Amino acid sequence: MARSGVQYEDVQRAIDTLMARGEAPSVQKIREALGTGSFTTISEHLREWRKRREENRDVPPPRGMPAALQELAETLWQQAQESANEALAHYRREADDKVAEARESVAAAERRAEDAEQRETALSAHLTRTEERLTEQTAELARLQADHDALQVAEARRRETRGRLETRLDELQGELERQAQAHRQAQEEKDAAHQARLAQEEQRHEAAEARLMGLVDEARQERQAAEKAQASRAERLEKRLEAAQAEQQTLREALQKEEKRRRGEEQTRRDAETARTSLDQERARLAARLEDAQAALASRQFRVEKLEKQLEDRLWSSLETIRETQAQLSDTTENGAGPASAGPEKADSAES
Repeated sequence: MARSGVQYEDVQRAIDTLMARGEAPSVQKIREALGTGSFTTISEHLREWRKRREENRDVPPPRGMPAALQELAETLWQQAQESANEALAHYRREADDKVAEARESVAAAERRAEDAEQRETALSAHLTRTEERLTEQTAELARLQADHDALQVAEARRRETRGRLETRLDELQGELERQAQAHRQAQEEKDAAHQARLAQEEQRHEAAEARLMGLVDEARQERQAAEKAQASRAERLEKRLEAAQAEQQTLREALQKEEKRRRGEEQTRRDAETARTSLDQERARLAARLEDAQAALASRQFRVEKLEKQLEDRLWSSLETIRETQAQLSDTTENGAGPASAGPEKADSAES
């Protein structure tokens, strides 16, 4: 449908002007004569003008023109029209083929652009999932670090408790040794006193033998009682020492387990650090791949725009070629008809 900028009457007046100057009407020449208008609008009006001219072809010639000349002009005009139509159909087929080829290229480019967008979307989703995993790993690492700090505090407390227990054990061992020394010294003193008293009693009269035996029995009993008390006390101290040693062994085993757990948690922390480093590297690689995909998408978009520009240029070039061919055919027809063809054209112009 023609635009409202250039009317059919304007195009007709421009055609009359060109034909008055002896020039064949074409889209380019009509536009130059008008000084405005789009090629599409002028082309549609030109086709309308030729259609009307063809419809008025059977209008009787003016008086005075020989019938043979009129018949020859009509034959030449018919042949020129057929040749022009054949050439125009050929160029139209070529233009349609080129347009179809260009449309296929544009469709392929659009499909490639859509594929690139889909890959970009997939990469963005993968990057988002990687960032979420990195956040989770960071939170887990923070939790492990807090647990590690708590374990270090607990280990320090256990070391302090172990030091106190070892100090207490040393004190108990020293006390046990002092008690044993005191017991030996008391026993030696008692034995010495007993020996001295026994010697004194032996120097006495044998009449006091019974008394001496009683004293010996008493001393023996006292010695046995003292040895029994000392043995009982030593047994209690030995049990306390064994209990302290058992508690110390338990603490050592707990400390070894805690140390083993701490080493395991340290290894877990190092593994988390390694995983975090790997995630950072993966994130950098994905960011680089995303930039490459964006650059490739921009390059494809540029190529699509370039193909569209080339298609537009080729279409305009084909259209200009067709118009020039039509103009040449019109010139050929008009030159072949000679002055006799001027009569019908002027009659057509008057009729219009």
